[in-house]
Amino acid sequence: MGNLRRVVIDVLKPLEPSIVQLVQQLADCPGVDGVNISIYEIDRRVENAKVTIEGQNVPFAEIIDIIEHNGGAVHSIDEVAAGKVLIEDVITPQD
Repeated sequence: MGNLRRVVIDVLKPLEPSIVQLVQQLADCPGVDGVNISIYEIDRRVENAKVTIEGQNVPFAEIIDIIEHNGGAVHSIDEVAAGKVLIEDVITPQD
């Protein structure tokens, strides 16, 4: 089975813990080389976030457990990549 190299997840999370605390927990997972969290919408009690995780062997189940343990809910899995190399999407503008 191919190892996961990148996972992009749309997450609804409470305001606490902060994204700094959450990103540190996710980055501490074995197999994770980097994590980015971008907030794209804030409500009174929750934030919508895009969580991007890259590594040599991203532990998907552990990532989901950390998000849920911190009160987050996975809305969708927006991108996954596996294999020996990462392939970057090339999107050309439509006229």
